Amino acid sequence: MDVLSDAVLTMRVGRPHSNRNLLRAPWGVRFPATDGAGFHIVLGGTCWLLPAGAEPVRLAAGDIVLLPREPGHALADEPGSPLVPFQPGRRDRHDEPGAGAVTELLCGAYVLDRWRPHPLLADLPDVMHLPAHIGRHPRLRAAVGMLGAELAEPGAGTGASVSALLDLLLLYMLRAWFEEMSAASPSGWPAALADPAVSAALEAMHAEPAAPWTVAGLADRAGLSRTVFAQRFTALVGRPPLAYLTWWRMTAAARLLRETDGPLSAVARRCGYASEFAFAKAFKREFAVTPGVFRRAPDLLVTAPATAPGVAPGPPQNGLSRR
Repeated sequence: MDVLSDAVLTMRVGRPHSNRNLLRAPWGVRFPATDGAGFHIVLGGTCWLLPAGAEPVRLAAGDIVLLPREPGHALADEPGSPLVPFQPGRRDRHDEPGAGAVTELLCGAYVLDRWRPHPLLADLPDVMHLPAHIGRHPRLRAAVGMLGAELAEPGAGTGASVSALLDLLLLYMLRAWFEEMSAASPSGWPAALADPAVSAALEAMHAEPAAPWTVAGLADRAGLSRTVFAQRFTALVGRPPLAYLTWWRMTAAARLLRETDGPLSAVARRCGYASEFAFAKAFKREFAVTPGVFRRAPDLLVTAPATAPGVAPGPPQNGLSRR
């Protein structure tokens, strides 16, 4: 596994959903705050995104918006249009005399587990706008086309195909965003993923988390000296290599304890610990409870979201209260 795939898999839960919507001006729809992430793709026409507490963003045909956190937002033909609660699959008539401009949208949402977010995703902005550019991100555009076609003309297996396409779409949206940001950001996760040496080390740790990695071994995988590698990794990722490895191992261990009933010794081995005792000690240092206690009552911990490495918890955000 690579770091982006693992980061998404640790947070994605439940089943994503999406729908096509045809709206005739004037129109405005409000989306409530949720624990998940939402996206909008303008298939035709134009509209305005009205984020909670932020300036409106004009969207044109082909534009894609991903909202990793849902503090509440709205879409409208114009910023001042009245808003009503969103109704999935809305199709306004557009063949009447004097009908206003039509906007066609592809909207969807993902359910996310935010208890222990990977820093790669925790650092994302509230609004990720990917403007349409001819020739850019062809795989993302192909996934959008396939999803739109499947929703427009459902057939046998549509339920499974839509779910699979939505998972693919999320990865492609994130990949496109990191590719766009890496050109403008000299630090942080976009730069880390674009850096051949750091990304090689990250992929090694995610592919083999149980391997007895050392800084020297990771530096060798990255093709750098030990000192240069440790400095570059820490500067881009926000933690030293082995500190990040421990955080990831504990994240994987918590997921295994929540989702499987294998013996603790097996969980320990899968997470790189030779003995159950060493694993239990490391786990308690990270979570303040033993693995056995966590497995019996995981909800006692997951009700209070944990902070990703190097990420300070932010203030609560309010949804759109009046419009």
